[in-house]
Amino acid sequence: FHNFFKLLNHEIMESKNESAAWNMVSEVELIYKSKVKAADRPFIKCSADIEKVLRHFYDENTIELQEQFNVLYLNRGHRVLGIYKVCTGGLTGTVADPRLIMAMALRLASCYMILSHCHPSGNLTPSNADIMLTQKIKQAASLFDIKVLDHVILTSTEYLSFTDEGLL
Repeated sequence: FHNFFKLLNHEIMESKNESAAWNMVSEVELIYKSKVKAADRPFIKCSADIEKVLRHFYDENTIELQEQFNVLYLNRGHRVLGIYKVCTGGLTGTVADPRLIMAMALRLASCYMILSHCHPSGNLTPSNADIMLTQKIKQAASLFDIKVLDHVILTSTEYLSFTDEGLL
């Protein structure tokens, strides 16, 4: 009988430990609250509209100093849900993490994304890294039925649209 009670006691303790572990799982919630009415959000119909919106989020004092990467997220009606300042780098580059970009797209339940970054050099020509990153994000977004509408490169005075140039 001693072994039977020892085995029973062990099973009871193991069961308590397992149930305690299940109680330690955090609950996750998905919440989106906008302070802006849908009708009041900027409407994007072309690259000039994109540039107008983006210019408000790039600091004119640092656009010629540091590369920055931002993403506009749009709803199904092409209204801007928000902008995510992904990263700020140095004079010649920055590292934009596609996982963070996609996490924000999913959090906002966006249907469309517009990628953007600035070139402090003033040169609008996209680098191979710019093109590869765009394709990587476009491919990841397509898995969630999110479309990358454009990738805009800004300088202090001009912009280049991947879509307008046939690069997307």
